[in-house]
Amino acid sequence: MRYLFLVVFSLIVNLSFSQNKEKKPFSLDLSPFYGTIMEHNPDISHLITDHPTGLILSYNRKTYGFNEWERRYNYPDWGFSMTYQDMKNEFLGENIGLYGHFNFYFLNRSLVFRIGQGIAYANKPYDKEDNFINNAYGSHLLSSTYLKFDYIKENLIKGLGVNAGFTVIHYSNANLKAPNNSTNTFAFSAGLNYLFDAEEFPEYIPEGERTKYSEPFKYNFVFRSGINESDINGSGQFPFYVFTAFVDKRINHKSTFLAGSELFVSYFLKEYIKHQSIAFPENNIESDTDFKRVGVFVGHELRFNKVAFITHLGYYVYWPVEFENRLYNRLGLKRYFSDKIFGVINVHSHGAKAEAVEFGVGLRI
Repeated sequence: MRYLFLVVFSLIVNLSFSQNKEKKPFSLDLSPFYGTIMEHNPDISHLITDHPTGLILSYNRKTYGFNEWERRYNYPDWGFSMTYQDMKNEFLGENIGLYGHFNFYFLNRSLVFRIGQGIAYANKPYDKEDNFINNAYGSHLLSSTYLKFDYIKENLIKGLGVNAGFTVIHYSNANLKAPNNSTNTFAFSAGLNYLFDAEEFPEYIPEGERTKYSEPFKYNFVFRSGINESDINGSGQFPFYVFTAFVDKRINHKSTFLAGSELFVSYFLKEYIKHQSIAFPENNIESDTDFKRVGVFVGHELRFNKVAFITHLGYYVYWPVEFENRLYNRLGLKRYFSDKIFGVINVHSHGAKAEAVEFGVGLRI
């Protein structure tokens, strides 16, 4: 988990393939917020006692079409952001997050949608002796995602602008360590933005005529791994391994569709089976039940130059023990280091319930 921000940082920095003549305009924005923790799980209802407050500070590298991918996405921003949130609960404490983010613009650049992914530090995680009330965060380091929707006006007066909207912030350690009920904050925000050297901002380069692009079917092999823990507090952290094979078809510059199968070897599940066989014999789970699972899935990649957002939806065709449910999903980032080699970081979940953060490397031929 401690490497998550460094990976996201590297993924986004590599988007800005610089050349000598490229200008690099940027802006800063600050948005205080006020909100509420949503009760997505009744197990955290005792932690919702007040309205959390905080702020988001962001650096935004502006694009203007110098690279072809920027024109296809209406000149988005990429950048880095920091969040501070007071959860307004003595057991949840305060969180500080660091993220890589993208801003996408709509309606003549009056509306902006931001998605940020990174890590957060929780100063009061669960502790069996000192803070057993906090069943939302099992560790200091958390995976965090936030979505921000704003009405924005930039450069109203000498580079200064305003923005207002709402934000959703998610904190979870993706079962790195139990407990992991997580929190989701819905907040209203308003703030200021400042575009540096606004008078020197370059003209947007028009996209021009779109050219057709596609690739033949490609075969992919991926190895993913990490550590996680079951929902049973104190059951221990164990490694897992995922072996994946799939076929993909890139149909244009933006979209790739894929389908495949994979083998999950999760040692936390082996410990979970052992615990259930002893503690809950009425569930009829034998201690020697196979802990491996086999899934089939379909998916999509949304490409941004050499980076892609990945989404998978899968089904366990081999599921010897009833853990969570047979449907699973995967969201994450992928970085192509060459035409054949790529790295990936993603969250493997069952609906909104995360099972693990997976780090992987793959081959595409």
